[in-house]
Amino acid sequence: MEKIEAENLLHRAFSVFLFNSKYELLLQQRSATKVTFPLVWTNTCCSHPLFRDSELIEENVLGVRNAAQRKLLDELGIPAEDVPVDQFTPLGRILYKAPSDGKWGEHELDYLLFIVRDVSVHPNPDEVADVKYVNREQLREILRKADAGEEGLKLSPWFRLVVDNFLFKWWDHVEKGTLNEAVDMKTIHKLT
Repeated sequence: MEKIEAENLLHRAFSVFLFNSKYELLLQQRSATKVTFPLVWTNTCCSHPLFRDSELIEENVLGVRNAAQRKLLDELGIPAEDVPVDQFTPLGRILYKAPSDGKWGEHELDYLLFIVRDVSVHPNPDEVADVKYVNREQLREILRKADAGEEGLKLSPWFRLVVDNFLFKWWDHVEKGTLNEAVDMKTIHKLT
């Protein structure tokens, strides 16, 4: 985090929001062994595109979508055929900075990817402590508990920023099948 602050270092990231056919959002609790934000609850999958040809393709955000497909397999055991790259809808980008434990943190340009698919989930325990599907009301209860400090429940800062700024209105589009109406890949939303 010290280096992030001193040099204003920034890297690309992505956050996947996977909904099933009942329009429930798949959440994960990050593993206790994660360097940043261990044991916090977050969206379906969060990671970084690698510096390799397949994940550097800028056209139609294909590189980021390829990276998302790779990490859904790595973290959640979701086979590539369950999440075809052409089924991801890149909705927008956020820029945020968040300290984790005083030593580590994140400063990311985060691509937000939505997908509606029924998938087979087999979490990798090195990456994920727990998973659950939630509907809107269940997510609101999780937010309430996190805000109240109940059950030691914590949410990742990027997930909370997306929830507070976009998620519920985008969820409407997911349910109506109008997700493309919400796409804004030109704006970078600077959130704090």
